Amino acid sequence: MLPLEAIELDAFRRHYDQDTFWCGLLLGGCGGQLTTKLYTDRVCHFAHHPGTDGLCGRRARGVASADHLYVKAATVAWLRTYELPENQIHFDFAQPDGAEIGSVLDIRFRARGLRVHLDQAVKPVWDDDGREPVLGVSVPVDRDTLIDRWYVHRIRLDSDGTHRTVRIGTEAFKRPTEWFALDDCEMTERGLSTPAVEQIIKSRSTRPSSPWSSGKTRKASDASVQVLGLLRRLADARKVESVLVVSRICQEIEALIAVHGGTRGQLAAVVEDARQWLERQAGARRKLFSLLEEAVAAQDAAAARQLLVRVNATASHHRTGAETAIAAAATQWLDDAERQQRAEAAVLQAEQEELRAREEAEHVQALLATLERRGADQPFETLRRLMNELETAATVAGDRLDADQRQQINVWRGRTEVAWFRGRSSRRAPVPTPRAQRAKEKLPLYEQVPRGVWFTQPCSRCGAKRGKGCLNDDGIGNGPRRQLPHDERLRLIINERKAQAEPSPRPRIRSVWRVTDVACPTCKAGPGVRCSSPGGHPHQPRIAQLRRRSR
Repeated sequence: MLPLEAIELDAFRRHYDQDTFWCGLLLGGCGGQLTTKLYTDRVCHFAHHPGTDGLCGRRARGVASADHLYVKAATVAWLRTYELPENQIHFDFAQPDGAEIGSVLDIRFRARGLRVHLDQAVKPVWDDDGREPVLGVSVPVDRDTLIDRWYVHRIRLDSDGTHRTVRIGTEAFKRPTEWFALDDCEMTERGLSTPAVEQIIKSRSTRPSSPWSSGKTRKASDASVQVLGLLRRLADARKVESVLVVSRICQEIEALIAVHGGTRGQLAAVVEDARQWLERQAGARRKLFSLLEEAVAAQDAAAARQLLVRVNATASHHRTGAETAIAAAATQWLDDAERQQRAEAAVLQAEQEELRAREEAEHVQALLATLERRGADQPFETLRRLMNELETAATVAGDRLDADQRQQINVWRGRTEVAWFRGRSSRRAPVPTPRAQRAKEKLPLYEQVPRGVWFTQPCSRCGAKRGKGCLNDDGIGNGPRRQLPHDERLRLIINERKAQAEPSPRPRIRSVWRVTDVACPTCKAGPGVRCSSPGGHPHQPRIAQLRRRSR
């Protein structure tokens, strides 16, 4: 399993630098070669080579998608304790009814077998003597099955670092599921067994006090134990109002009355009492369907939904034609009511979004007026706050902005960027020490440049404009844009920062003086006027005065 953090992926790559990775067929993959993707802003993961990712049919990519392989590996290790050769252990990643690979795992060894259901794709078969179902935590089981079978087995996988640990649970009626390590389980004549199974069987097999007991201590026959078990199951079924199980147990007790001469009367009385209970339940069932029909007629959605849940929970079997019609009509009416409610909610949401968009469009106009009134020379922090508010409002307003408003937003976006550069250049960065500079130069380029500066310059490699991400021309990451800019773009920013950090030499300013810049003390010619000598040549006193002034 690939580490999710970048620093752990670096160690993973160094450890497996001579290995290759492939998309597993037993995971529903395509068999193509994979590469590792390192990210600093999201989790690292395996990915197909560029151009082949869309051809893979694998959909489940979470850690649980390989649970069937972890179960197989753990089962092989567990069955070694039975000293079974591996060639006598058979695994089949079955796909009944077109289920995804990994939904069902069949395990066979000797004359025994297990069918592990890791999800709800395939319905468990309880009457299959060759394979005992083991259910994942998401696979439902009804209470009638729990009462009839006494218990069912569960399986779950817990993450332990980069591995998954198998746990086996035992679920019984009105008992919390107890979980055990695979090493605590064993295969018996009954099938898969856990410490909880032994306790359940022992409690069910213990002979209860009976009203027709003679009081003499004697060893119960197998038939007596069977009768006592049926009576206990009958009592449990009546507690949970399971009509189906009570009817089935009454039939089994009636079949045993003929072989129990001493207790025939008592058994008949128990069956008669159960029959009367079934009649009362039938009356309650008729009333329940009648109330459901009345709730639908009265358009009472809350009462109808509650009654339909009770009907499906307690009267889902052996329905008459009228009961089936009532339940179907209630289901259809509730579905229609829910669809109508969703449609009304969607219309209300659209109206609210339209109202908010209009309000934000007005807010955009007000913000543009504020920016024009204050001008581009306002403090950068104030300008940035107004621009953030303007960008948010423009996003919500959407198509309700006209072309002129969009043009003004683009203009102010550029002015804000200029103000940012102006403020940035006015702050002289501290000069780093040589040691710190060498340590920084060893980092990747995207760590040497702050994230907020990555896209402030256009990219010379892919031509991406300022403020836009680099084009994904080398298949790094997903989508048309890269998460990280190209090195050429970052190197341009680094060179610019270095040039700004270096102090520029102060230019040498030389003052250029002319003779006509001073007045002539001889001929009294003013500044800018040539001397009155022949040819306009300056007099010597005027030249001496210029020399003194230029010093």
